[in-house]
Amino acid sequence: MFDTLREDIYSVFDRDPAARSVFEIIFCYPGLHAVWFYRVAHWFWTRKLYFLGRFTSHLGRFFTGIEIHPGAQIGKKFFIDHGMGVVIGETTEIGNNVTLYHGVTLGGVTWDKVKRHPTVDDNVVIGSGAKVLGPFTVGKGAKIGSNSVVVKEVPQNSSVVGIPGRVVLQQEPKVEKVRPDLEHGKMPDPEAKAISCLFDQIRALEKKIDGLTDRLEKSESKPAVKSISKSSAKRSPVKPSAVKPKKKAVKAEA
Repeated sequence: MFDTLREDIYSVFDRDPAARSVFEIIFCYPGLHAVWFYRVAHWFWTRKLYFLGRFTSHLGRFFTGIEIHPGAQIGKKFFIDHGMGVVIGETTEIGNNVTLYHGVTLGGVTWDKVKRHPTVDDNVVIGSGAKVLGPFTVGKGAKIGSNSVVVKEVPQNSSVVGIPGRVVLQQEPKVEKVRPDLEHGKMPDPEAKAISCLFDQIRALEKKIDGLTDRLEKSESKPAVKSISKSSAKRSPVKPSAVKPKKKAVKAEA
């Protein structure tokens, strides 16, 4: 138990550069408090003391603004940064060394009493405001950008952004890091890329239209010249050799 508490404290040191002392972390980090409330509530829940589990979870929500259902399964070194508004559903499964930012929802999409919440593997980072909805798996080392809405499975070592969430980057598996990162500035923007491609296509089409217009104008001007030359040829005077001279009228001699 004490080893788990120590891991929770030092996971904050690893992933928050603002942390300065153990006392500051113990007394001033609501994300850590929520995890500790969850561990007590989960202990009650696994022993079928459901009311005590839910009541302890409710107290944690009241004091921290973070709602973690006691039936969720959470691994080691779980860290919630800032944390306000985080919601973790009953059938959620979270691996080791996972990081959530404020406003994250790990929710379900059905009212049936089945596995309805996501499974988050090891070393996953989920940005602030992201919604992960459904009983699918977020692969190891994945990163989910802020305010993304993810409704389908996320491959390992991939980055997901957008509404609905789309995989915009997938890397080869790397050596496991103690401190994961989520640098949004280095993540590609699929919408901006699509708009850029559309602009390129529009420019190419404009060039083709300009070329076709020039060709059409030239083709229209050439027949006109030919018709003028033909009409002028028809109206040209007949050769003198082909015209018979008219006889002058001779005055009758008186």
